[in-house]
Amino acid sequence: MKKLAATASAATLVLALGGMAQAQGMNIAFTHHSSASNPFWQAVKKGFDDACARIEANCQMIFTQTEGSIAEQSSNMLAALAANPDALITSIVDNNAFDQIIADARANGVTVIASNVDDTEGAAGNARQAFIGQGFIPAGYSLGKKMSEFFPAEGPIKAVVGVSAPGQNWSEQRARGVMNYLEEFKAANPDREVEIVRLDTGTDGAIVADRVGAYLNANPDTTAYFDTGLWHAWVAQVLADRGVPPGQVLLGGFDIVSEVLQQMETGYIQVQVDQQPYMQGFMPVMEAYLTKTVGLSPADIDTGQGLVLQEDVPGLKDLAAQGVR
Repeated sequence: MKKLAATASAATLVLALGGMAQAQGMNIAFTHHSSASNPFWQAVKKGFDDACARIEANCQMIFTQTEGSIAEQSSNMLAALAANPDALITSIVDNNAFDQIIADARANGVTVIASNVDDTEGAAGNARQAFIGQGFIPAGYSLGKKMSEFFPAEGPIKAVVGVSAPGQNWSEQRARGVMNYLEEFKAANPDREVEIVRLDTGTDGAIVADRVGAYLNANPDTTAYFDTGLWHAWVAQVLADRGVPPGQVLLGGFDIVSEVLQQMETGYIQVQVDQQPYMQGFMPVMEAYLTKTVGLSPADIDTGQGLVLQEDVPGLKDLAAQGVR
């Protein structure tokens, strides 16, 4: 697994907190696009809760009832801002839906930090002050490139890219990164038949298993399936239930959760990308705290694109079980 370099300045600031006055009574809200059943977001919440406890702030993370609902997230954001928090942390999965809400919050003096997902135009597209999260297109590219090392040495390649949330920034950008690499692979191997297929899949494990399972039934020559989230773990279970041996259909995706690690151990998932969710919950709180107490401006933090392989799983299982990976 690639070791991700720590952001020195951020680490220094966190260590400095021990000697600084606490910000008792500081109010921080975290709204995002996911439901409480999503295991990835439990690691974000763990980081958020730990950071809030450290600075003794009053904090609330507000989940949606429906996975990926922009309308519910907007409503949650408005409700949170009605309480006049010191800071709002939020994911920006749509380039337009939250622009006015965030602009109004900033005009009212609320610190706003994007976490996990940003506007595709960054600061030029939204009034948020910083983004803490993964660079999705580079991460998708890295996933595609690493997975190509597992491709058969000869013969045709059929690669399917599952877009978990069509239209949402994180899913579309990761898919674009994967496909960018696959197009390069195709151009570099003109003597091989390389087919790249986009498939809209969803953000519910059972639904993804049904959709991708049906596709694989109709296309048994599929070489690899890339998920833009973590739901290929359910596809792995479908393959196991059908008696398809590990590695016959290569699987890769994002996020280090227990379901994925289990399927990596069995050999069904070859490559996974870690975006370090604990950091995405912890560091926005620290930045909001520093803005409140010493007037520092929030800063962007890239939480990385660490590549995880089967041999890395033993060292990650306990951390995933603790909810920090």
